[in-house]
This record gives sequence, structure tokens and C-alpha cells, in this order.
Amino acid sequence: MDVPAYNAIMNTPLPRSSPEAQGISSRAISAFVTALNGIDSVHSVMVVRHGHVVAEGWWAPYQKQDTHVLYSLSKSFTSSAIGLLVDAGKLALTDKVVSFFPAETPADASAHLRAMTIHDLLSMSTGHVTEPALVRGENGPLTWVQSFLTHPVVHAPGTYFLYNSPSTYMCSAIVTAVTGMRMIDYLRPRLFAPLGIQNPTWETSPQGIDVGGWGLRVSTDDIAAFGQMYLQKGMWQGAQLLSEAWVARATTSHVSNAPAATEEWQQGYGYQFWRCRHNAYRGDGAFGQYCVVLPDQDAVIAITSGLAGTMQAPMDAIWEHLLPALGASAVPESPAEHQSLKAQLAGLRLAPVTGGGSANGAVSGKTYTLAENLSGFATLRLECAPDGDAITVATATGEHRIALGHGRWSMGETQLPPQAIPFSSVASPIALRHSVAASGAWEADGTYVAKIWWNHTPFARTMTFRFANNRMVATQIANANMGLLEGPVLRGWI
Repeated sequence: MDVPAYNAIMNTPLPRSSPEAQGISSRAISAFVTALNGIDSVHSVMVVRHGHVVAEGWWAPYQKQDTHVLYSLSKSFTSSAIGLLVDAGKLALTDKVVSFFPAETPADASAHLRAMTIHDLLSMSTGHVTEPALVRGENGPLTWVQSFLTHPVVHAPGTYFLYNSPSTYMCSAIVTAVTGMRMIDYLRPRLFAPLGIQNPTWETSPQGIDVGGWGLRVSTDDIAAFGQMYLQKGMWQGAQLLSEAWVARATTSHVSNAPAATEEWQQGYGYQFWRCRHNAYRGDGAFGQYCVVLPDQDAVIAITSGLAGTMQAPMDAIWEHLLPALGASAVPESPAEHQSLKAQLAGLRLAPVTGGGSANGAVSGKTYTLAENLSGFATLRLECAPDGDAITVATATGEHRIALGHGRWSMGETQLPPQAIPFSSVASPIALRHSVAASGAWEADGTYVAKIWWNHTPFARTMTFRFANNRMVATQIANANMGLLEGPVLRGWI
């Protein structure tokens, strides 16, 4: 397919400005950041007003250059790929889903399945009452497309809302069927490169198709640029990346998703975008990944997080602290308040482990053989040193060592997954090596606490080791998870 010839100037970063020059006070943004700082836990924030970044910050050990797993915020990028094909005349929203997969459509396909369109996929109104099983081996020998197409379609498409990530996977599969390439490769010259998104990665299904509904990893700057392009109705630095008509359609509610729209997730659903209160819209992902667009206030807020609880808290902070302060004209400069805000943003950090216990030299360097456990750990060793400690675990893939800073974060890499119970049913270019930041300390005599952030993801794991009489028991607690927060207890002996 033809690739647009975009100007090199288009991928220049968003300009920076003082908040006051763009009609919002540094004091209001500081109050917003303080509110975010009280949420467990936000990883980054960027506020854009009138096309200028007026505030940006990362909670150490997360850093500006880090990319971050987006979870369902990925869906908004998948929607954009469909939009590009619609704009190019290669797809129509009324195209039937089964028309792209004749070899994988069941011979006895129901009338509802045969009626399902791309519009229904995008608006989460496929007619399913449960999600088709795709991952964790639940679909047996079927491909992910076959698993979707054999799942019962109970309602007429377009009449029933069900948030349904497999629908987004089908959008990605359609992009591949039409273009002959992975969706990430189709987007690279048409969206990612113009926006300056340099190193995106996307998880794939076992069939090599980008999963679409989750699995994209980009930076906070990239999220902000994406939101700004949508705010500008598809325009980016002099070129129309997406048509104004597509942006309007994608961000308009097409289906009611609640009987009474009183909460943030009950404002209606567009094409892989959620409607918000205050005439705003957003892409969002599990554990607090946000791209919030406020057209009436000409503002974009990008946030990445590892939220342990409700995802409503960051949205409430936007409405409470930012929305009332987004004025129509510039406000008087306040150098002192601006400097205070910059210092606040520069000093954001997630607390490392600190302890008051005495180091137990008797356990340092000793290898503990572990009882069989779902984490897949065979042995574990804690090494203690004045300048920092380390944990080494052995699995079927070899030994994995993570350095632990004393009262600070020690940066490193590991092949250990962030989930305490690993699974590998989704092929992923980002699952082989993970960046980690870790710290540890003796909390009390015989008790050692380590915290590890997989800092391109929302996830951390706190491990508490208790040593006595050549025995060790270790608990594992996640900050956030799709399932249980408690991981398998590790029991070992010398």
C-alpha cells in the first residue's frame, strides 16, 4: 500500500511553556500533582494546554525515556489503524467481519455472526454476552480468530454493549488481512513516525497478529502527542494524519453502556474511546493508563500508573484541580510558584525500602532449596553487602539475579516476569528482558523486605523473607494484578 511522504519537521516534540502563559496557574497544577502523589501509585503525568507541555513528571524509578505498557489504552491506537484504512477507502464500517476470514468462519455461522460489522467491533456492540476465550490456552487448538468466530453471538449486533477485548483483536486481524502486514508496521509510517513515537512494541497472538486490545508500549510523551493529534481533529504539524470526520466519529458515543450515566465509565462508548464527563473523552487502560482529551478546554492529560484500587481517583483529580483552573486567557506569571512546581515535579519518587533491622550474616550467600511452587522458583539466594544486596533465583531457564539498593532504587534487567504466577500464552517481544528497579533492607532481625518494580509495566512485587534455623519462608505481594495480589508462598531450606 502507498505510504504517505511526511515532512521530517512533523516529528518535532511538543513545545514547552510555563503554565501561566497557557492560561493555568502553577498553583493549580501543583495541587493536581499533590493529589496524584497521594494515589498508590502513579508513575508519570504530562499536562498539555494549547499544544504546549506545561507540566511533566515521573515518579522515580520511572523515567522520562521509559516506555510503559498501555493495556487497553492500546485500543485507541487500533481504532486509529482502522480509521486510516477507512480514510484511504480500503475499508467501510459496514463491512461484515466474516468477509475477511472465509477460511475461518464456521459453516454453520449464525445470522447474528454474519451480520456483525466493523462498526460493531469498534463500538463493543458485537452481540456477545461473554468475551470469547483467546488467551491462557482456553481456545484449545483454535486460532484466536476462530475462537472469536465460534463464540455464541446472543444479541443482534449493534444492540448490546459488552466491553470485549477480543473485538479489538479482530480489528487488528482485519488490518493484517487487508494490508498483509502487522498493524504496528502499518501504523509506523502513518502515525507513529509523524508523532515522533520511535520505539513502539506490541504483543502478538500465537498467529503473529498484534493483539490490538492491549500490549502496546510507548512513552508518556507519545501518549500526549497522540491525544494532541486527536484534539486537533487529526491534524499534526501541518498534515492531516486522520480525517476530521474519523476523529469525530471515533470519539462520539455510539452505544449506551449503563442504565444511568452517573460514573466515569457510564458516559457512553465510541470507537475504542470512552466518553467522559465535561464533554471530554479518553483512551484508558487497566491499572491507570490514560489519554484524556478536553476539547472545550484545549487540553490533554497523559498519565501512566500502577493503581491498586479504583481507576476513578486520577479522573477525579483532573476534575477537581485542573478543570476549574483551565481559563480562556493567560494568567499573570508567578516565577516563584512556577519554580516550586518544577521542583515538585523533579522530586517525585516512589519510596524505596528502608529498614531498621540488623543484617543477618548467617544467611548471606546461602542457597535455599525451595518446595515446588507456582512461581517456578527452584532455589533462592540472598547476598548482602555494604553497598547493596541481591536476590538470585533459579528457574527452568537458569539463574536470575536482581540487585537491591539500600534506601535507593538499583536499576537492572531480568527475564523474570512481573507476575508471580507467570504465563506465556501470548507471544511478546517485550517479555524476554524486563527493566527493573529494586531496593531492599532488613526490616527486623531475621526479616528482609525487597521491592521490585518492573518499570516498563504497572507492576511491582514486594517479597518478605523470614529466616530461622536454616529455614526460609517468603511471601509475595503484588501492587496490582488482574487476579489475586498474593503470590505463592516460597518455602525453602539449606
